Amino acid sequence: MDQRTAARRTVPGAVLLLAVITLATACAVGRGGVVGTPGAAGVRDPYFPRLGNGGYDVTHYDLELDVDTASGQLRGTAVIIARATQDLSAFNLDLTGLDVRSATVEGRPASVNRAGGELTLRPDHDVEDRLRTGRTFRTVVRYSGAPRTVTDADGSREGWLRTEHGAVALGEPAGSPAWFPGNHHPGDKASYDVRISVPDGQTAVSNGELTSRRTAGGRTVFHWRTREPMASYLATVAVGRYTLRHDVTPDGMPVVTAVDPEAAGPGAVVPGRIAEVVEWGVRKFGPYPFASTGAIVGLGEDAEYALETQNRPFFPGPPDIGLLVHELAHQWFGNSVTPASWQDMWLNEGFATYAEWLWSDDHGGATVRELFDDAYEDEANWAFPPGRPPGAADLSGPPVYGRGAMVVHRIREEMGDDQAFFGLVRGWLKDRRHGNASTDDFTAYVERESGLDLTELWDTWLNGGSRPARG
Repeated sequence: MDQRTAARRTVPGAVLLLAVITLATACAVGRGGVVGTPGAAGVRDPYFPRLGNGGYDVTHYDLELDVDTASGQLRGTAVIIARATQDLSAFNLDLTGLDVRSATVEGRPASVNRAGGELTLRPDHDVEDRLRTGRTFRTVVRYSGAPRTVTDADGSREGWLRTEHGAVALGEPAGSPAWFPGNHHPGDKASYDVRISVPDGQTAVSNGELTSRRTAGGRTVFHWRTREPMASYLATVAVGRYTLRHDVTPDGMPVVTAVDPEAAGPGAVVPGRIAEVVEWGVRKFGPYPFASTGAIVGLGEDAEYALETQNRPFFPGPPDIGLLVHELAHQWFGNSVTPASWQDMWLNEGFATYAEWLWSDDHGGATVRELFDDAYEDEANWAFPPGRPPGAADLSGPPVYGRGAMVVHRIREEMGDDQAFFGLVRGWLKDRRHGNASTDDFTAYVERESGLDLTELWDTWLNGGSRPARG
């Protein structure tokens, strides 16, 4: 074929190609003029692949909850402010069990399809331009029903737990979708406003600071605000006969405690111990990362475990000092610096357990070395590597706590300088404040800041399959 023949034949081929491209583009763009694709229905977490959603990042939740403690019913309105991380034609929210009454995006009705715990929202074409990459959009979901109690892989109960006088919401790791729709993965943190309407005579407690309390028509609305970013599994609501108490630390930080009257005797000492532990934590770990602290003290039958819910950890009964130290240490380790995925759980629990060891050593109890030796001898701590739990049922297993704490202490021993070690810990918390971090982020940080090659430590103590020689 000579050049002239090729040139003559190029024209109709180009026209045909242009027509095909134009048609394909028109189909992809749609009526609103935006090329968009659906956000993913999960973020492929190693243990909870369906939790979380792709295509957007939530910046703020505004939740209005109307709680009927007698019937166990909940009516809710969730206003979700998010930023698109891709051009979206649709996106998902996680919600378990509750009925969706309506949904809007940017004030326009959105179609809602449901598949198990996944809601797929398809916005009206008139607002597609608001869902371009980098733009912020507003979603409103109205929902109702009887929130579920979720049984976790390890057999523990979470979600919305009904109690004798009300309810408590505990979210770790997969319970939060039982009471509000959202992007329920620790990698997406947001600020919160939570307004809870309850019958007169009951108290509603949540994270952050109490901004208002209004009573009218036989009901009281409590408005709690969390300005600092929070992972959804750390959000809580507790409704019951709690007595609210407001104190301050010597530095003037608010301490807000909610104590069930049946636990009020032993629980009365909690506020003073909270301030004491927080001051100690500041000396060890650096500035407290939130605007307030406190606790929710319920009853033993309310839940089987304590949880480090942000600002205000929940305790099923008055805690002993070790448990109080553990859950308050989580405000630094886990709540401010939050795991990038559930595989990084040891970064929460290993450091919180090590904080217990430090407290004991500083207050005349067993020394850190003695507690390390006890953990070393405990066969349960060698069931699996803390950096690689076998499955979701193992995320709260002994190695994540005890062997995780041993990893922390081995770093301290390798550095050989307590001042340098605690400086490294404070630097880590400052560097990742109010963010997320993975195990790889942490190990790289430790090696960079210490100047040490700790490959053997990671391979044996963190990820090894058998018990290493005693350090």
